[in-house]
Amino acid sequence: MKSKKDLTEKTIESELVFQGHWLKVQRDKVLLPDGGKSIREYVLHPGAALMIPVLDDGRLVMIEQYRHPLKRNFLEFPAGKIDHGETSLQTAHRELREEVGAVAKSMQLMTRIHPVIGYGDEFIDLYMAKDLTWVDPEPDEGEILNIQEISFDEAFALLRQGQITDVKTSLALFWYEKILNAKW
Repeated sequence: MKSKKDLTEKTIESELVFQGHWLKVQRDKVLLPDGGKSIREYVLHPGAALMIPVLDDGRLVMIEQYRHPLKRNFLEFPAGKIDHGETSLQTAHRELREEVGAVAKSMQLMTRIHPVIGYGDEFIDLYMAKDLTWVDPEPDEGEILNIQEISFDEAFALLRQGQITDVKTSLALFWYEKILNAKW
């Protein structure tokens, strides 16, 4: 058995390279555990929440939206970034109302994921939303969505066929499958 090494990198210098509306890019000069030096550039993100809205009949509510960086539509679960002063649970409730037009009596945290650990500090809390009441959606300005109701089997088939590729939605489907099968 090998001994366990300390892998911690120590920040020597830190510089904010870019600050946008809600994303920031940081560049750190670090001291490596072996004494060497390196540069680390990464995106600072406020975090996000995703919800799997589950209808009384078991179908799931998903949204289709255009994602500009990849220049195409994606089928996803509703999600959104955490606003200043919000908890991820508050974000989940707000985004569910804004994007889907629903209020959930039950919002169960399934897990927290870190989708891009190589170049960002983003986390996304994955929730299951149940006992939905319908209200008027309140989408953000410029947010244009198609809402779809789909069975779990249909959603999982789309995932297997490579038609659902969004990492947060993919992981949420896998977690939901385990919950459905009472494995977790």
